[in-house]
Amino acid sequence: MAYRKDSDQVEQCDFIHVHEKIVEKVNKAMPKEEQLQDLADFFKIFGDSTRIRILYVLSQSEMCVCDIASLLGMGQSAISHQLRVLKQMRLVKYRRDGKTVFYSLADSHIETILAQGMEHIEE
Repeated sequence: MAYRKDSDQVEQCDFIHVHEKIVEKVNKAMPKEEQLQDLADFFKIFGDSTRIRILYVLSQSEMCVCDIASLLGMGQSAISHQLRVLKQMRLVKYRRDGKTVFYSLADSHIETILAQGMEHIEE
């Protein structure tokens, strides 16, 4: 199959030919639209550098809002707002110890996602 290459365009086939078996196989494996939207929403969370910084901090240690705010040089209300978003997306969890609330990553998947992202950008 010959390909055309223009600097302003994406490379594409010189002629249109749909590979029906491949399309059918992939279509069967595709998640439902609702699941794909949930996945897109999940990845949108990683599009904010403040949330990434909070997740990275929590990948190192559980911390309270005061500690995170101090470490990142931000106000507690800004940190609380971002933690609320992260909690709603089930990326962080919390535990109460007396009057202090400690946040941590919800599970090891989040740490893996961060590590793989760092590995990718460092290549």
